[in-house]
Amino acid sequence: MVALSFTDGFAHIIDGKKTSAPATHGIVNPATGEVFAHVPLASRAQLDEAVAAAERAFPAWSATTWEERQRVLEAVAGVLEEHAGHFVPLVMQEIGKDQMSAIFEVSLASRYLRAFARERLEDEIVSEDAQRVVKNRFRPYGVVGAYLLPFPLVLTTIKLGQALLAGNCLIIKSPPTAPCTVARFIEACQPFVPPGVLSVLHGDNEVGEWIVKDPRIPRVSVTGSTTAGKAVMRAAADELKSITLELGGNDPCIVLDDVEPQEMAQRILLGAVSNAGQTCFTMKRIYLHERVYDAVRDGLVALARETKIGNPFDPEVKLGPVQNAGQYERLRGLLADCKEKGYKIAYEGDTPSGKGYFIPLTIVDNPPDDARIVREEQFGPIVPLLKWNDDEDVIRRANDSVYGLGASIWGHDLARMERIGDKLCNGMVWMNEWGAVNGELPMQGMKHSGVGVESSKHGLAAWTIVQSVVRNNNL
Repeated sequence: MVALSFTDGFAHIIDGKKTSAPATHGIVNPATGEVFAHVPLASRAQLDEAVAAAERAFPAWSATTWEERQRVLEAVAGVLEEHAGHFVPLVMQEIGKDQMSAIFEVSLASRYLRAFARERLEDEIVSEDAQRVVKNRFRPYGVVGAYLLPFPLVLTTIKLGQALLAGNCLIIKSPPTAPCTVARFIEACQPFVPPGVLSVLHGDNEVGEWIVKDPRIPRVSVTGSTTAGKAVMRAAADELKSITLELGGNDPCIVLDDVEPQEMAQRILLGAVSNAGQTCFTMKRIYLHERVYDAVRDGLVALARETKIGNPFDPEVKLGPVQNAGQYERLRGLLADCKEKGYKIAYEGDTPSGKGYFIPLTIVDNPPDDARIVREEQFGPIVPLLKWNDDEDVIRRANDSVYGLGASIWGHDLARMERIGDKLCNGMVWMNEWGAVNGELPMQGMKHSGVGVESSKHGLAAWTIVQSVVRNNNL
């Protein structure tokens, strides 16, 4: 059993060792507003140390077999499962996730690793005869970088799992407001990889910018807001760097007129406000057919009244705080805008007193399509319901967004759902499901929701350079 402390000692990992720094940053529990831990802030010299360690490790690591690297992922998944009882409360404390969401994240992270451990990229033989061999092979980049915003374990395992499996050495920049879970996880991985193969640095956006601009790091993968993604793309331009950007979403949920309203209300509540609405592919615009609109809305309001918001360590709480002060203030602004514009509020819940970042569960009743709560990604528990009655019109409205991450369609008329789904401009389309993500499925967005793909064989290939090799057997 790997010995780990989950209460203190959060540090950088450089060259396989825990490393501190003179400057530190306090990490706030979003449910209390109080600092519960400190992490060191990385210097440029420490990034240089991490890169140098990765460069030393790369030749031997990239020469290992697929089977050896697959066994590493299996071992790391085992550590997550072994320490799940410690990772879950740390996620709850640092992210503010309710217990169910935290348990789901730890479990999903492990399942991703085990799925990736079954993947590999074999050389593709294009043609072969006595005279000539033509093949494509997949070569690792070398030293690669990644940074992410809070969904710490799942996002880290997606990037880590496929980057290492492809034979790269990875430097992760942890989320500035939620580094502790990532720090402890990367520490837990160290017994299974050589020094320098996997490092983590903590700090603000400046550290991420150093990674993106560093000419020794030819590829980066970033999960964050669309604004952050645009900044990464600009910063990566000088080095013509390979990038994957998994960014924001404003996912439409289209509900047909043949659903059972109460059952649909339960599905929407889960898809719209689990993890306090802080998932990139959360249901964010709920299009309800006018024949079922009132019944589904009323069902949602009834369920919302039963949803307790508060400190996630209270076993009765189903909705925790949002993760950080910046998101808290932005959501307060969106809610104030709805009220200032006179939009009808079908329900607004209560929030606990104190310094936590709690946003009331709010249902906005049929705001106009140009409302901020419809146009922007809220990333929080404020849910706009929108009425529709024509298939082509709801397709147009669903596509009328700069985002294109996920979408869901709900109903019994499967042919009708397929027709609607075929016309949606989203990287992931789910029918009578929501959040169907796993290691075998690609995760990608269209438009301002991202560039490139993560997960599945397509995501694994993104961590490699496809090299064509032609060998003529006769000189």
